[in-house]
Amino acid sequence: MQQYPIYQIDSFTRQAFSGNPAGVIPDARGLSAATMQAIAREMNKSETAFVFPKTDQLDGDVEVRFFTPTAEVPICGHATIAAHYVLAHEGGPRGTRKQHTAAGILAVETETVDRDTRIWMHQQAGQFSPPIEGDTLADLLVALGLDASDLDDNGPVQIVSTGHSKVVIPVRRRTRITGLAPDMNALTRLSARIGCNGYYTWTTDDPDPGNYTSGRMFAPAIGIPEDPVTGNASGCLGAYLVHHDLLPTNAQGVASFYAGQGHEVGRPGRVLVEASRPAANAPVAVRIAGEAVITLKGTMVAE
Repeated sequence: MQQYPIYQIDSFTRQAFSGNPAGVIPDARGLSAATMQAIAREMNKSETAFVFPKTDQLDGDVEVRFFTPTAEVPICGHATIAAHYVLAHEGGPRGTRKQHTAAGILAVETETVDRDTRIWMHQQAGQFSPPIEGDTLADLLVALGLDASDLDDNGPVQIVSTGHSKVVIPVRRRTRITGLAPDMNALTRLSARIGCNGYYTWTTDDPDPGNYTSGRMFAPAIGIPEDPVTGNASGCLGAYLVHHDLLPTNAQGVASFYAGQGHEVGRPGRVLVEASRPAANAPVAVRIAGEAVITLKGTMVAE
């Protein structure tokens, strides 16, 4: 049996017991995929991050693998924030690291803002599937408990990926999002049909002070009935807003905003999103940022 330091980190917040909790093992050398999955199930957070230090064979400065309680996923926003927050806490340098993930090599920047540590995570350029329409859209609305009239017609319901895809669902009124009680079994069945596990409902209606949007994200097919504050979904939203010209950009083609989430599960937090498109036909580049808080530090015993 070996002992591994393990942390629980609340990401996208500066307040303990809010934001999105993630497990982090800052040095996972020696752990098999089966053991990592078992640890993630034991932690029972939406994701647990396992960090592997640089080796001669590693293409990047650090490798991070992400597990939900039921499956490995290619990338995770809040667990990336958590992992690099822990590395900084343990004395790692500020600046940029190249993070090797199953979604590719992504830059992660650690900086000090107002005497706190902020982590920036670069995501892949936005990729956009055709709008979801017809019977599939009807089934999605039934599963969520929405009517067609609840949708904001400024943009389509659409699968967007910046490394880990989400169905981006614009809703007119925040009260409709707040009141959602989705049919998780129906969403799980739908995920198998459309090849996407996450459903991100969002609105610009009545956001909290300082935020541009409010949202909720459901991913029952990978063991996450509701995720409190979702970095990947917020990045997908940033790409979506710029792609559809729904958010003004500056002279350099950059738009930034805060995406709020988590009130409905008692864990409010927000994600700083920056999306940029330097020319009309250029890909939309995305990065997200957040702070974090250590809520638990201990030792995990594993084979």
